[in-house]
Formats: sequence, structure tokens, C-alpha cells
Amino acid sequence: MKLTSQSFSDHAAIPGEFAFAVIDPATHVALSNNRNPHLAWSDVPAGTQSFALICHDPDVPSSGEDVNQEGREVPASLPRVDFFHWLLLDIPAAAREIAAGSHSDGVLARGKAGPAAPDGLRHGINDYTSWFAGDEHMAGDYHGYDGPCPPWNDTLLHRYVFTLYALDLPRIAVNAPFNGVNLRDALAGHVLAQASLTGTYTLNPHLQKN
Repeated sequence: MKLTSQSFSDHAAIPGEFAFAVIDPATHVALSNNRNPHLAWSDVPAGTQSFALICHDPDVPSSGEDVNQEGREVPASLPRVDFFHWLLLDIPAAAREIAAGSHSDGVLARGKAGPAAPDGLRHGINDYTSWFAGDEHMAGDYHGYDGPCPPWNDTLLHRYVFTLYALDLPRIAVNAPFNGVNLRDALAGHVLAQASLTGTYTLNPHLQKN
């Protein structure tokens, strides 16, 4: 199975329109268009009954002590953890692409509703749910796609891995809460094939290529 995108190339930078935030010279970051990227796939295995999609960032700092703090940097050597940006289930077996902006087009304070998604699909809660939990203006359940927003002082370029799974079931039950960890557990034993596409992103102006 092969996964591609018209929005970015494998291992290349993700354009700002598909991110949660972009660089702002005055305030470090500003909210962006937050559109989901286009995705397309081919070479689907026989017996596929549905697809699932997970997008995660494996480069999130394991400690928030230095994150977005003036006069500090998040060292590249700091251990990293997963941060889930998109969980999408019940993609029909006949589907071969997801249009750009079809599941997210803008930042919605307190998050998009769920688990119902466009076209009868289901989407889980992403990790902005926990990130904004203590913010009185942003706290809520963030369903569906919300794009990159790595720390603006992180010295590590972040990777965003989109993985599509061909499944042997038309619908898979996921334990509550419907988050990335529980979805991965639910997929175990039901994956016929998978394909990944990786984009990169940074809000650190020192890491941006000229």
C-alpha cells in the first residue's frame, strides 16, 4: 500500500496552511488555517473492509519545563513522546483519498465536536485535549484534525507521521476515551497493510530553511 499527498512530499516541510500555528516575528506564533492535508492511497490489499488513519508527532518534549519559555531552549537531546493530531475511523473500503480541508478548516476554540465526522466517519480526540486542559479559553475535547504547533523554542525539527491502516473489519470498537493509545490497541490483529507519509514542521525561526 502507498500513501501520498498533494499538500506536501514525504519527509518535506508541511506548509503553514495545514498547521495549527505559524511563526509570528512579534509574538513567536500566530494561529493558522489549520486545514487537514490532502491524502491519497493505492495498492490496497484484497479483503480490506475499511481504513483507519492516525497522525502523530513522535518528537514532543517529555518535559514541559522549558517549553515556550523566554530565554530558554528545549534541547534536542530531551527524551520525546508521542502526540496524536488526528484519529479517523470507518473510512470506506472504496475510498482512495481525503480532500484537503474536508475535515478541518480553521482553529476552533474548545475543539471540534465528535466522534461523528463528515461522511459518516468517526474521529477520536487528539492530544490538544490534554494540552489545553488548564486553559479557560481553550479547554475542551478536540476531535478530528488539529495540525502542527511544536514549541517555538524547540531545537529539534518535529516529524508528523500520517499512517493509513487497511483493516479486515468495517467498524472497530475503541475503548473510551477514544484517544490514540486506545485506537492503536483496538487496531491490533486487524491490520492487513499499512503505509506512512511523514512531513516536518517547526516554529523555531532558526530551524527554518531559507
